[in-house]
Amino acid sequence: MKPEDLLRPTPEGLYCPPGGFFIDPVRPVERALVTHGHADHARPGNQKVMATRQTLDIMALRYGEDFASERQVAELGEKQRIGDVTVSFHPAGHVLGSAQIAVEWQGLRIVASGDYKRRADPTCAGFEPVPCDVFITEATFALPVFRHPPTAEEVDKLLVSLKHFPERAHLVGAYALGKAQRVIKHLREAGYDRPIYIHGALKKLCDYYQSEGVDLGELRPATVEGGKKGDFAGAVIVGPPSAFADKWARRFPDPVASFASGWMRVRQRARQRGVELPLIISDHSDWDELTETIGDLSPQELWVTHGREEALVRWCELRQMRARPLHLVGYEDEAE
Repeated sequence: MKPEDLLRPTPEGLYCPPGGFFIDPVRPVERALVTHGHADHARPGNQKVMATRQTLDIMALRYGEDFASERQVAELGEKQRIGDVTVSFHPAGHVLGSAQIAVEWQGLRIVASGDYKRRADPTCAGFEPVPCDVFITEATFALPVFRHPPTAEEVDKLLVSLKHFPERAHLVGAYALGKAQRVIKHLREAGYDRPIYIHGALKKLCDYYQSEGVDLGELRPATVEGGKKGDFAGAVIVGPPSAFADKWARRFPDPVASFASGWMRVRQRARQRGVELPLIISDHSDWDELTETIGDLSPQELWVTHGREEALVRWCELRQMRARPLHLVGYEDEAE
């Protein structure tokens, strides 16, 4: 039996013939297993969706309660039967509710990791290595140039800038699901206890994180209605990157434009975005974490998807490990 008999790439996404389901399909299907709530992995319109409770909650917040005809909660670590295969969900360490999906059939186990990271994140469960025959890894930052610095050092950059420029608002661009809440939580852990202002697009998800026990401290709406620009001097304001291109961002006093992303390692990207204070904070594994994970698992075969596929495949080949790119389409990395 070949691994492709259990999971294979199709235009709709990874398909499991003996189970009759897709993992993170990019088009509506009859049955979908979803790794996490980011829009390129979790799409509305599928008939049946299985995911962790938190991912299902997040999909409902983003798409409405009718995002699927039927929902099924996957408890972490619990094996469930679908068709002829057994599936189980395991923490991926990416964002709240994120999971790897292990698929087992006739003695073969393939783990589809979705997006994952290895470093500590106070807003979600940490990555759990799952022994497997085939590991499907993302490759968002799969080049040796991508080595993310310690998160505490990046957060300290923001705190130092606040100290040096108390008259300026600090606008931090962060993706609405996961990154924004993580940046806020890291600031709290570093001792920043002042109110943090958030763009309206972040409120639902920040409220949900709070309801799930992630204490983000006092959050206030980032609006100048009824106030003056100067009211935000020295304040931290967190918003989605898209908001920084509209007039909302020009409401604040001489803002320091910041952006939290693994892509801030690339100076040209920071310059193109007009970022004055780049923060290299990623919700994806860097090169060392990717290769460390492969070494920890030592799968018989590695499948690589959405990102710098070829570099990681070549790294494996040099170590006599079977590897191949999947060339799946429809998964984005720009929002990171």
